[in-house]
Amino acid sequence: MTGPLTNPGSTAVAVGPPSTSPRRPGRTAAIFAGLAIMVVAANLRPAVVAVAPLVDDIKASEGFSSATAGLLTTLPVLFFGLVSPIAPRLVRRFGIERTVFGAMLLLLSAILLRLVPSVPALFAGSAVAGVAIGICNVVLPALIKRDFAHRSGLMTGLYSMTLSGGAALAAGLTVPIYTAVDDQWRIALASWSLLTVIGLVLWIPQLSRKHRMGARPALTSLWRNKIAWAITIYMGAQSLIFYTFTAWLPEYLIDGGMAKSAAGGLLALAQTVALLMSLLVPIIAGHFRGQRVITLLACVVSAVGFAGLIGTDHWTAFWVICVAAGPGASISLALLFMVLRSSSPAQTGQISGMAQAVGYCLAAAGPLAIGALHDISGSWPLAMGVLSLALIPQALSALLAAKDVKMPA
Repeated sequence: MTGPLTNPGSTAVAVGPPSTSPRRPGRTAAIFAGLAIMVVAANLRPAVVAVAPLVDDIKASEGFSSATAGLLTTLPVLFFGLVSPIAPRLVRRFGIERTVFGAMLLLLSAILLRLVPSVPALFAGSAVAGVAIGICNVVLPALIKRDFAHRSGLMTGLYSMTLSGGAALAAGLTVPIYTAVDDQWRIALASWSLLTVIGLVLWIPQLSRKHRMGARPALTSLWRNKIAWAITIYMGAQSLIFYTFTAWLPEYLIDGGMAKSAAGGLLALAQTVALLMSLLVPIIAGHFRGQRVITLLACVVSAVGFAGLIGTDHWTAFWVICVAAGPGASISLALLFMVLRSSSPAQTGQISGMAQAVGYCLAAAGPLAIGALHDISGSWPLAMGVLSLALIPQALSALLAAKDVKMPA
């Protein structure tokens, strides 16, 4: 599954073209631009999610503990946040289109780096993938605000849908690919470089669009703004749940007696549900002035899923679907809040960057902490129960983040 930004004293993405009044692209150009954005978005989850179905094999191959294996998911998410303050500077120097292209090249290099048969290369590849994905996370929502402000609900839905779609592909196809390459997990992880190559090819026409970045706008600092912090907490909580749940769900199911292929298939099913939710929810929510009801409903559905998954051995698929539906809806709502609550594309970049810098650094602790808790307790139900507590700050922050107000320019 998730924007652009600033931090105090440094970063706001000025996303307007050289003229004083931004121009929307023509209809044909807009269609191709939208398609290119979605294909790039489809690349922003597989490098992370593909690890989950293979984590048991990686642990056995390298002798990792659950906590150490959790680092493979934690590192990319951590770098999502750490790279956020850098992305706006790249945009001001190279422009949005070239920044995205460079990030995709970096992602391709990171995925291929994990082919090298060494533990440092494995972790370095995960970290570099996080840098590349983090840059795109920051830049693409501002691009949507700039070129598709008149269709923000639809475009946000399509964008977040393809984020979830990439995750669903990785969850569902990684194990069959692993089997097809004679149980070589490094090759299975590297196979997702093909999707990145497709993204690069489709993005090439965008490089002809030259948008000089204006001078850094004098924006009000959002670090003292309650709405900005509510969006940041909401983003962090839903990200923590998504990345931790997808990282450990297959092992949770396998530990309970499910076959590896079935566990991967169930994860793919959950990701497919998240995909549908991420498409539909922002389109529906965009028709309302405030989004509190639909936002809180997503938290409730996820809470019900956690309760059923932990409390009973029956209807496992249904409970997993419920848990996944929450983050699926929530990532698109978080992106929508960044667009609807902001007053300009530059401010969209500012709040997106703040939310990702803080939110993803918070979320990065999830897979590592839950893996460590399982190592200590030996209980996956206990670990998942602790994870579900993140729904509390998510719901509380939604009361303000989903309110029909705009931040001052």
